[in-house]
Amino acid sequence: GWLALHATDLHGERGTAVLSRLPATPRPELIAAITPAGRAVALTLATQPAVTVLGVYVPSSDRAPAKVTRKRGFVTTLLATIDALPTPDRDHLVLAGDFNVVARDHQPPYRGFLDFEYALLDDLADRGLVDAHQHLAPGTPVYSWLGRAGAGYRFDYIHTGSQLQSAIRDSAYLHQPREQRLSDHAAVTVTLDVSVAARLRVDTAALADTGTLF
Repeated sequence: GWLALHATDLHGERGTAVLSRLPATPRPELIAAITPAGRAVALTLATQPAVTVLGVYVPSSDRAPAKVTRKRGFVTTLLATIDALPTPDRDHLVLAGDFNVVARDHQPPYRGFLDFEYALLDDLADRGLVDAHQHLAPGTPVYSWLGRAGAGYRFDYIHTGSQLQSAIRDSAYLHQPREQRLSDHAAVTVTLDVSVAARLRVDTAALADTGTLF
């Protein structure tokens, strides 16, 4: 009964999905220029105001030239896509996913990134996007992934457009998916105060016999 939106032909590429309990309109035209294809999905929720969700999975990279080029291309096309969004979509945007970057001043320090990677969070702020966690708890460290030595790093984020800043009510990093080995990343949540007219009908009887992630 959920709306499940994802790319269907990735040619071996890892992808992104957005699942919604609310009626929504897929917006493939918004992310047509993002490469590699399949690592971004967009839809607009039937809320008031209408919220456009852009889910992304930024490619990882070591210092191999091909991987750096691939990640730089994704970041460049993502930022260009945000710049080109119609004003209502950009102002009421929820950008969420694994960004595969940390802040320049992250503690503990993470020295492995190039400048364009560290700059991504700055570039989003320059475009008026609000880091939901930092908005509610400025300066409070959180992490979403653990390194081999046990140090925590924040690779996963939710940002909102400027007109949703006042609607942010809560944001959390939930470690159950990581602790239960469903993922090596924590889940990230945000609660927004917007009006919802209806939810999609879910067949709870069918769910009783269906395995789920959580």
